[in-house]
Amino acid sequence: MREVSLNSTRLIFSMQLGQWPDGGPVRVYVLPDDSPVHRTFAKDLLSLYPRQLRRVWDRQLYSGTGQAPEPVGDPVEMRQRVANTPGAIGYLPSEMIDDTVQVLSIR
Repeated sequence: MREVSLNSTRLIFSMQLGQWPDGGPVRVYVLPDDSPVHRTFAKDLLSLYPRQLRRVWDRQLYSGTGQAPEPVGDPVEMRQRVANTPGAIGYLPSEMIDDTVQVLSIR
């Protein structure tokens, strides 16, 4: 199981850290802002409200200094995209985790 720090996780999902430690690009996938899984992930793990994340993404996108993560429609699509995209990161409800995706330990 790979480990990533909580600070790095926040930076990745706020689109401020674009490379993994090995130098490969990070591809960030997120569920819709109103998804219960997204709200739980943002609030419980990142300690941010979904609207705070959205403001960060919008500010970077509209100022030309960065980009927003790639949206997916539902957890099934999230698992498929993360499983099939090198360097991808996303989040899933625990019951949807299978051997097609690697779980990161956030410390």
